[in-house]
Amino acid sequence: MSLSDAQFMRLALCLAQRGYGMTSPNPMVGAVLVKGGKIIGRGWHRRAGLPHAEIEALHDAQKHGHHPKGATLYVTLEPCSTHGRTPPCTDAIIAAGIKRVVIGTTDPNPKHAGRTFKILRRAEVEVGLAGSAGILPAAFSPANRATRRQDAGAPGALARECGRLNEAFNHWIVHRTPFVTVKAAMTLDGKIATAGGESKWITSGPARVCGLKWRQGADAILVGVNTILADNPSLTIRSRKSEAGSQNKHSRLRRIILDSLARTPVTAKVVSDEFAALTTVVISKRAPKSRVAALAKRVNVIVAPAINSILKTQDSKLDLGWLLKRLGAENITSLLVEGGGEVNASFLLGGLAQRVAFFYAPKILGGRDARKAVAGEGAKSLSEAHQLRDVEWKRIGPDLLLTARVA
Repeated sequence: MSLSDAQFMRLALCLAQRGYGMTSPNPMVGAVLVKGGKIIGRGWHRRAGLPHAEIEALHDAQKHGHHPKGATLYVTLEPCSTHGRTPPCTDAIIAAGIKRVVIGTTDPNPKHAGRTFKILRRAEVEVGLAGSAGILPAAFSPANRATRRQDAGAPGALARECGRLNEAFNHWIVHRTPFVTVKAAMTLDGKIATAGGESKWITSGPARVCGLKWRQGADAILVGVNTILADNPSLTIRSRKSEAGSQNKHSRLRRIILDSLARTPVTAKVVSDEFAALTTVVISKRAPKSRVAALAKRVNVIVAPAINSILKTQDSKLDLGWLLKRLGAENITSLLVEGGGEVNASFLLGGLAQRVAFFYAPKILGGRDARKAVAGEGAKSLSEAHQLRDVEWKRIGPDLLLTARVA
């Protein structure tokens, strides 16, 4: 990738990140228009239903008196080629007379991936794809995999960044279930609370601010009822005005409570605050009807099937796989699990999580009865241990943040 190509794609990535937490169920996308080596237009997708990044960049160029004919468009994601809430961006690109399009990563939807390359080539628009060997010509696009030389299309650093930017959307568009991140704050010995339940505050202020940013990027937050009973959390983030200026993040942040027996008090913050309409309590058929009726007056209540429910045992668990499919159908693309040890274990050891975000404080709590970040039955041998990949460590004040994909 030439220096100029890399710089322009990097700028497009920075623009895309301005949509963080605002675009779901659409992806974050940034675009830059360049003509004669100079930037003539910039844009990013601001919110679902609003113009896509490519259209924003075209409008920006026109607003400043620049004509896009003959320009190069740098865009972090393959432009859409089908009708959705907005017309296909490929139509606008061709109509504007753009000469060259450089794409950060292809559409994750297998039904659409590579379609834009074919459409633009037919219109005699040159297409480039970011890869380890630089910007690949159209002949090496996904539309022509058979002609692509070995390793030519392996993703380079910017291509990987373009893909990771929308890892939640990419997962949802393929699997139709949310991308699940398990987040926890713990001591170095893996404890999230004392035996008596004291947990405020294990990590530092800077780490808690970082945790709020993770919430900002999620569509929904999930905890178990024990967290509600012990801490009575709000499960919100600080008010933040959207780019459109009329709504804040609270207006769409979902709160999911796993509560098979409907033990959530009607006085709990997630039930009684101004965002109660965004709370969903997930119960089983065994929940007492009187409690369910009281909750249903204030929040959403859904009945999930229970695993081992035929045994009628007290420890029957809700079917989380069923729940994830239900949330995915409701356009929840990313789910942040902030539960206790049992809830965290259900997602991690049950193979339902894609990423972890573990904050470690330089403290040792000890105690056999102190509460663990991941509980459950655990692996019976080291060979059964769940592996993490793409591990990254970051220092935040005195604390450490580990982020990794669950293999």
